[in-house]
Amino acid sequence: MSKAAAELLEHYPKIYFACHAQHVHDEENGNLLTSKQASLLDHLDIAEPISLNGLAKHLGITAATTCVAVDRLEKLGYLKRTRSETDRRTVQLLLTQDGLRISQATSVLDPKRVAAMLEQLTDEEREAGLKGLAILAKAASEFIQTHGSGWSYSDETNQ
Repeated sequence: MSKAAAELLEHYPKIYFACHAQHVHDEENGNLLTSKQASLLDHLDIAEPISLNGLAKHLGITAATTCVAVDRLEKLGYLKRTRSETDRRTVQLLLTQDGLRISQATSVLDPKRVAAMLEQLTDEEREAGLKGLAILAKAASEFIQTHGSGWSYSDETNQ
């Protein structure tokens, strides 16, 4: 692993733990979602289905655990299950309009905590940090264009 990758992996969790959202409140219908449930929605798309097993593998949890979370989110109307047209045994997941609304309206990071953290920085530090994040975000977008969203990106290409 490169030194730069190691540094990113060292620093990112500190930001995440300082600023991550504990719960997501759906103002429209009053539902309260855990950050893990909201995160699961963030991994889904409204048009491009992902298999339940693929999602479980990506999240690093069992299909059974994923199924329990999917059951609740489906009952709340945030996602729907479909069957693959090529293999009817495969359960695929898609966001509903409500799921998309929640996914777009929320972030894994709590905006108030992020703002408070940024206020601790000098203007110069804040500008440099945000510029660095913008560069990393651009690289991430380009990476996704080249390699896809990570569903099929294997560890072998990482080595």
